[in-house]
Amino acid sequence: MMRRILMTGCALGLIAGAGFSQEKTAEEKKALTPEAFLQLRSLQDPQFSPDGTKVAFVVNEPRTGEKRTCHIWIYEKEKNTSRQLTYSAKSESSPRWSPDGKQLAFLSNREGDEQQIYILRMDGGEAAALTKGKASVSELAWASDGKSIAFLAPDPKTDEEEKKKKDKDDAHVVDREDKQARLRVIDLASKQERALTESTWRVEDLDWMPDGQSIVVKATNQPASDRFADRLYAVNVQDGKIKELLAPQGPFTDIHVSLDGKAIGFIGSRLDGPQPHDLQILPLGLGAAKNLTGANLDRAVHHFQWARGGWVVVQYAEGFRNKFAGYNEQGERKDSAELPVNPGPFSVATTGEIAFVGETTTSMPELWLRDTKGQARRVSHVNDAWQQYAVTPQEDYKYKSFDGLEIEAALLKPAGYDGKSKLPLIVLVHGGPTGNWGASIDAWGQLLVARGYLVLYPNIRGSIGYGQKFLEMNRADWGGGDFKDVMAGVDDLIAKGVADPERLGIGGWSYGGYMAEWAVTQTTRFKAAVSGAGMANLISEFGTEDGPSYDEWFWGVPYEKPEGFLNSSPFLYVKNAKTPTLILQGKEDTVDPPGQSQELYRGLKRYGVESELVLYPREPHGFQEAKHRVDVQKRVVEWFDKYLSSKK
Repeated sequence: MMRRILMTGCALGLIAGAGFSQEKTAEEKKALTPEAFLQLRSLQDPQFSPDGTKVAFVVNEPRTGEKRTCHIWIYEKEKNTSRQLTYSAKSESSPRWSPDGKQLAFLSNREGDEQQIYILRMDGGEAAALTKGKASVSELAWASDGKSIAFLAPDPKTDEEEKKKKDKDDAHVVDREDKQARLRVIDLASKQERALTESTWRVEDLDWMPDGQSIVVKATNQPASDRFADRLYAVNVQDGKIKELLAPQGPFTDIHVSLDGKAIGFIGSRLDGPQPHDLQILPLGLGAAKNLTGANLDRAVHHFQWARGGWVVVQYAEGFRNKFAGYNEQGERKDSAELPVNPGPFSVATTGEIAFVGETTTSMPELWLRDTKGQARRVSHVNDAWQQYAVTPQEDYKYKSFDGLEIEAALLKPAGYDGKSKLPLIVLVHGGPTGNWGASIDAWGQLLVARGYLVLYPNIRGSIGYGQKFLEMNRADWGGGDFKDVMAGVDDLIAKGVADPERLGIGGWSYGGYMAEWAVTQTTRFKAAVSGAGMANLISEFGTEDGPSYDEWFWGVPYEKPEGFLNSSPFLYVKNAKTPTLILQGKEDTVDPPGQSQELYRGLKRYGVESELVLYPREPHGFQEAKHRVDVQKRVVEWFDKYLSSKK
């Protein structure tokens, strides 16, 4: 499965709208600590009200315990203020406006362990639960008449299943007894709920047709399949009949029906994988989709939204930045002006304005508005407290790899660096491999540069943001050209006289952890390495991970073609390793399971390599618990300090 590490979670914050706080001088700023990163709030899921006068969005609270909470905030254009809207002791997310803008539906676990749908009237009063099931709701969408809501939720456990669980008589038949999300509709007046799809189907995405007669979904009747089996369907709301609309080749995501109901848009694969790349439009009644962006935008589309006049607003990756562009029905492209920050999740108003989450490597996430003339301004201040910390800006850095291919990277240099002395260098590799480093703050790099390290973030071949051909360059070649790209960046900095060849380190999480493992089995040039949730044995990983279809695109299947998997597995060469290696692993990780880190650690021990394996209970692929996140960051810094002799 794609190993693009995303540490998400569900935010009590400052009342925004009072203006910018007083900026501190560089001398007054505090040094960053791992604990400081717990206070960083992230913003998600902005949603314009139907009349374009308000934006609901989600803010994550500072981390304090095992689970991060999040709450819904609202920005009001007339008052030019942002304020917190929900205040429960737990979390609220997924705000969705009713078609008339008088109500806001959202998901919350405020009354139990499971997420349910709540409705809040915008003219006052408390939010009321609409659903009260024993299974979590994962997605919701209003019907155009505002009288019903479609949502996704699996069947709850039966009384017999609950009793067996309590008695610990809970043997589970894999696949056959897995609870799949079903498409359901609930009437707001009567609160009567109906399931439209069978329990043998899995539904992952939905959007209503404007006439309210059917719902378009991404679904499969083969939920047990380990291959790309999802299709695009229309589900009749009255009788639940399912009609297949399209069988896209490879993975696809982000379904949105056009405002006039004449077409369905989604982000699909250019070929058969490894991830969605282009905006594709399926006119209703036709059996083939048109690739709207493929002819003139060879970049990965992150998200899109339909706008008035038949236009579509898309956000795509361009190197370290995300950008906006507009497309009409003929595929003509209109680029948006450069923004002062890197845009993330966004929403488009009927007026044409765009609300988006914006950030850079030195300015923390906030809600921004871009008007119809292209001018952008910040409208929230939930992270103003972060102005007290000293943050190092990224410098753009490009270099040539072994075959002449240009690699774009970012560089962090310690404050006050004289440009003459040779510094210890640490290369950090992103997750994926179809991920990328972007213009946002990174905890490991900021903590390390504050300790006097030079930090390199290379977007090596396989990264998104540089076109499909660049993305495919490490197909069946993990540890090949991509690793050479890493080493070319190291050699370039050494040749320029800024990196000390005797004090080199490498680290990363997920695919970045794999690259650190590969590095220590291929060269002794690195004096310290950190592998977080890496992959030591690509064959055993394929058999134990969630979503092996991602790996299948790169390698085929190990039952038929084991050679590629084997030859690119670090464990095969672990006898060559000499580099002290810190291994970090969540015990509940199903993306890169704990056995991968265990295999690496056992091999390093066998050959006397100094190493540590640190296991974190309860943690999935992206760590959630505050103490664990602090512990990881402290261990990373201490490990590199121990072996690279930087500041102590």
